[in-house]
Amino acid sequence: MVTREFRERYRARTAFVILATTFALLFGVVVALLAMDQHRVLEASQRLQQDTIPQIIRFQRLARNLEQIRQEGERVFSATTPEGRQQSLFLIMLVASHPSILEHPQSAEAARDAERFLIETGNLASGDRSQISQRHAEWQNISKRLSLLVDDLSVQGASLATDDLNEMVAVMQLARAKLIGALILVGGFLLLLILLLNRHLIRPLQRIDQTLSSLSVDQPAPEFPDARMAEIHAVEQATRRLHDSLAANEAARRELELLANRDGLTGLINRRHFMVIADAELQHTQGQGRPAVIALGDLDYFKRLNDTYGHAAGDTVLQAFALLLEESFRQSDLVCRYGGEEFAFLFPDSTVEQARALADRFRQRVADHDIRLPDGLLIRVTLCIGLADASKSTIESALHDADFALYEAKRLGRNRVIVAAETA
Repeated sequence: MVTREFRERYRARTAFVILATTFALLFGVVVALLAMDQHRVLEASQRLQQDTIPQIIRFQRLARNLEQIRQEGERVFSATTPEGRQQSLFLIMLVASHPSILEHPQSAEAARDAERFLIETGNLASGDRSQISQRHAEWQNISKRLSLLVDDLSVQGASLATDDLNEMVAVMQLARAKLIGALILVGGFLLLLILLLNRHLIRPLQRIDQTLSSLSVDQPAPEFPDARMAEIHAVEQATRRLHDSLAANEAARRELELLANRDGLTGLINRRHFMVIADAELQHTQGQGRPAVIALGDLDYFKRLNDTYGHAAGDTVLQAFALLLEESFRQSDLVCRYGGEEFAFLFPDSTVEQARALADRFRQRVADHDIRLPDGLLIRVTLCIGLADASKSTIESALHDADFALYEAKRLGRNRVIVAAETA
């Protein structure tokens, strides 16, 4: 069942699909707008090629023809021979009937007026100078009219190109602005994507990697900031569970190690673990030329105690004896339950005399100590201890000598400490 906490988070795929879809839509809109602008530029270019330029050419041709009529009209007045005057009139009539002029009403009207006026002038006698001068003055008005018309046509042709070019420039500027906007959009999206990746993916993964690299049962459980991405949150939860599992495994390992190395009844180290530690300690002390003593201790008449008071009483005695051991010896001394009611000792950095004094004080303390049994009865026990110098011997040899000394202590009446050298 999906918890509310999980529902409040989002999956990485969903988040990136939303981002990608939003970006695709916005970018698609910009691309569509750019495509429309490109289409407008193409339309303006085609219109310029198919309509405007031919129209400009027509205006130029029309203006050129009107200008030729005006120039030939000047030649009519300046011609010195009738033949020259007739030739100019012929050209005027020919140009005035040109289709480019006939298609333009204003030009056609001006051309007809100029043609009619010049034909009438050409029919005058060349000797009538006063009338020709009067006609020439009138011609100046017509010529000025033609010049103005030529200028208007030139301006109209230029304006046609200017309008189309201005429209193309405006569309291209708009397209450039949209392109810049698209680049800004892409850059902003990439920046947003990088920031989101860094905040919700890269940095959490770095924290997880750092946590995993330093994960230890000696450290408290890792803590992470609340992750909004479901996958990151799942990995963080798995990391916490991994730490809990490691801690549980370490606790189990220590418990197993304790069970493997400790005696279940007394809590002292067992014989196997004692042999490993004592052997390593002896090699260390012997390597430095320091003294060491091995001892074996055994409770007196322990079998009789079990037979008289029961095994529960025997267990109580062993536990009380172990507690006395831990209270009486130094922290550097090594004590173990060697088996049954028998205990082994290692006294590092102690001579035989020092170890004997320490063991004898402990023997006396045991003999004077009251042990309360489960039924409330108070009893006392004694023990024998055998000592052996281990400064130059192996652990096995020293234990053998200590065992022989312990046997001698039993034989001589119990409740005593015997050194192996004394029995030689």
